Amino acid sequence: MYIQYTMDQLYLPMDLEDDIPPHHLVRVVNDAVNRLDDKIFAAAYPGGGRDSYHPKMLTKVIIYAYTQRIYSSRQIAKAVRENVMFMWIAGRQRPDFRTLNRFRSERIKDVLETIFTGVLQFLAKARALLRRWH
Repeated sequence: MYIQYTMDQLYLPMDLEDDIPPHHLVRVVNDAVNRLDDKIFAAAYPGGGRDSYHPKMLTKVIIYAYTQRIYSSRQIAKAVRENVMFMWIAGRQRPDFRTLNRFRSERIKDVLETIFTGVLQFLAKARALLRRWH
């Protein structure tokens, strides 16, 4: 009568790639940030201390959150734990709200305009290409 389901079943590894539509905005943000030059982030990470989250991953998470009208670092951290799109773009990593807030308010504050300009330029080009194809 009903399709059986088991909440205790564990699937390893769960591939989120299949759950993200091919032309979803999260993929566009991913591509846009991947095209940024790594040197943009170099000054923010002088070295020493424990390993940091990759700055491109944090940038992707924050930019995608902004596209979803999520601005609070606590809400972004919650989305990374609960939302498949955020899980995918974060590579299943779970930065906490302090890390996200510190990253955008301290680490990249001097290059934030450069980052957003690069992403917006990519999006404008992508939009022009889409118009040409449709």
